[in-house]
Amino acid sequence: MSAQHDQNGMYDQENVAREHHPRLELDEAIHQPVRLSIMAILAHSKKVDFAFLRDHLELGDSNLSRHLTALESLNYIVIEKVFEGKRPRTWVSLSPAGRAAFENHVRLLRQIVDPVSKNE
Repeated sequence: MSAQHDQNGMYDQENVAREHHPRLELDEAIHQPVRLSIMAILAHSKKVDFAFLRDHLELGDSNLSRHLTALESLNYIVIEKVFEGKRPRTWVSLSPAGRAAFENHVRLLRQIVDPVSKNE
């Protein structure tokens, strides 16, 4: 039972007034839909090819690049450019800081959509 709810699952208005809403802790950099989608894919993969992200998320190269640059500037992702044979390839992976930020963001979203359970 959450501190915001009584034993019947109803909001305990006295405790709600003392606690802040979880939306105030959401990471705005991750909350943007494209970035949330990128982080979710990376959270379930060791590394992902740029072309896969572009095609799967239905984005253009420049749009995806802008989002990846924003996440990289926060140290949430690692971008590795390599050559496989003569072919250039860009791999993207989640950094430890990015994984922690994503997991916290998902925890907060769960608190918002399912406030009865702790989700911690």
